[in-house]
Amino acid sequence: MARTPKPPPLTTPRRVIRTAEQAPTREERKAQKKLRNRFAPRLGWGGAFGGRVPVEDTGTVYTGPSTQAGGIYPFLLGSGLPPRGVPIGRDVLTGELVCIDPSGWTGKLTTNPGVWVMSQPGAGKSALVKRMCLVYSAYGHMVCVPGDVKGEYSQLIGELGGSVVRIGDGIGRINPLDSGPLKGHVGSLPADRRQALLDVLNGRRLETLVALLSTKHGLGRPADEIERSALDTAVHVASAAQPAGSDPVVSDVVKVLRAAPEELRAKLAADGERYQDLTRSVIAGLDNLIGGPLRGLFDGPTTTPLDINAPAVSVDISALRARGNDVVSAGMIATWAYAYSSIDSARSIGLMDRKLVLPMDEMWRALRSGPGLVDAMDAISRLNRTTDDVTIYVTHSLLDVEALPTEMDRAKARGLMDRCDTWVIGASSEEELGRVTGKRSLTEQERMMIGSWSSATSTGLDIDPTVHEDEDGVLPVEEEGARHPGRGKYLIKVGTRPGIAAALELTVTEQRLYRTDTNQRRATTTGSGSR
Repeated sequence: MARTPKPPPLTTPRRVIRTAEQAPTREERKAQKKLRNRFAPRLGWGGAFGGRVPVEDTGTVYTGPSTQAGGIYPFLLGSGLPPRGVPIGRDVLTGELVCIDPSGWTGKLTTNPGVWVMSQPGAGKSALVKRMCLVYSAYGHMVCVPGDVKGEYSQLIGELGGSVVRIGDGIGRINPLDSGPLKGHVGSLPADRRQALLDVLNGRRLETLVALLSTKHGLGRPADEIERSALDTAVHVASAAQPAGSDPVVSDVVKVLRAAPEELRAKLAADGERYQDLTRSVIAGLDNLIGGPLRGLFDGPTTTPLDINAPAVSVDISALRARGNDVVSAGMIATWAYAYSSIDSARSIGLMDRKLVLPMDEMWRALRSGPGLVDAMDAISRLNRTTDDVTIYVTHSLLDVEALPTEMDRAKARGLMDRCDTWVIGASSEEELGRVTGKRSLTEQERMMIGSWSSATSTGLDIDPTVHEDEDGVLPVEEEGARHPGRGKYLIKVGTRPGIAAALELTVTEQRLYRTDTNQRRATTTGSGSR
C-alpha cells in the first residue's frame, strides 16, 4: 500500500528579531510618548475631559464688506498705519510705531494730502506740526510758514538753514504787489507767454488788494463790482508804467486812480464828479493801507525778498501783535498772498519743483481776519492734490469756522475740512467731540479716550514741553507741574478707518526747538536747559 505524502508545512510570518543594540530603551520610549502627548492629534486627545471630536469641523467661510464682516468678531482695533513718513510715537494700545504720511498716502489711503489738526490749547498741536515740518524737510519738502504770528517757527526754520523774513516796526516791509521770482525773468520769456504771466500776476495783485481792503483798516467791507473794476484797470496801468524789473507799489495805484486816465474813465463810463463819487471810497481805503496804524508795512518795496532756493522759508509777523488784531489780520493776508504767489510764480517758470509743507497755525485768527484768507485757503486746498503740497490746518475748535461773517465764507471753510482726509484730534470736550462726529465718525470708545485726555483727573505723559496758549494767543509762563493731561496724545483718523491713538515722544533737540513761549525759549538759549 502506497504511502500518502505529507502536506507541506504551513509557512509562518517571518519574525524580525532585534538585537539589543537596536531595541529602544525605556527612556527613549518615554521621550517618544511625551513628544506625542505634547501636540493634540487631529481630532483632539482621547479620554475623559480630552475634548476628542468624532468629526473634524472644516470651518465656515464668510464673505462681505468690512462694515458687515467686522461684526462677526467685534473686538477690533484699527489696523496699523504703514511705517513710513513722519514717526509720531507709539500706539497707546499696542505699543507699535505710528507714522503719518499725508504726502505718501495720497492715491492709496487718502485722496488729498490735507491734514486737519485740532485740540484744546496746550495739548501739543504745535509740537506735532513742527515734527512733521522737520521730518518732511529731511525728505526734500520745502517748509513754508507764510505768516508766523508768534514767531515760534523762526528758530526751527533758521536751524534748517532756511530764510526768515521779518515784517514789523523798523524791521521790514512787504509790497503786496511784489512779483516775487518773476521779477527779472519776465522779460526773457516769449511775448505770448510773457503777457499770459503778466495777466495772471496782475490778477493776483488785484485779489490781494481786494482782500486787504476788506479788513477794518481798509474799507471794512468787500469791494463792490465797480470798485473791483476800477482797481483792476488801475493795477494794469500802474504795472505797465513801471520800468523793466520793477514792481508797482500801493501808492502807484492810488496815483492812477486820482489821475483818472482816459482808459479808467472809459472803463467806468464816468467823468468829473461822477468818477470821483465812484472811486472815492476805494482811494480812501488804499490810503488807509499805507498810512495810519499800517504805516511802514505796505507803503514801499519789499525789504527782504523771499528766498525760494532756501530749504525752508518763514515770514515772521510777530512784531505786529503790539499793534492789535486788526493789523495782524492785514499782515497775514499780505504775507500769505506774497509767499504763496512767489512760490506759484517760481513753479510756473520752472525755477522751483519741490513739494511744500504749509503749516497754517493760528487758523482761528486767520479765519476771523476776513474773507481774504478764507479764499486763499480754499484755493490752496483745491490745488494741493495736484502739487502734492502737505497743507496742515491747525485750530482749537470747529466753532472757529462758524465765526465767519457770511454763510458763503462759512461754506468755504467747511469745504476745507471736507477736503482733509487725515484728521488728528487731540484732547477735546464732549461737546466738541459731538461736533466732530458730524464730520468724522467716532466710535464710543474713541470719544471716551479723547475725552479722558481732557479730564483733570487723567494722568499725562511728560513728553511735550509746549505751554498753554489761550484763545487770544497769550502765552503765559507755565509753572512746574501745571501741564495739560492730554499733552502729546492724538487720535489719527485716516478716511473712514478706525482711529489710531498715538503718544508723541520728543527728542532733546525738539524740546529745545518746539517751545512756543518766548520767555522759556529765551531762558533755554541762555543755558537754563530744557525742562
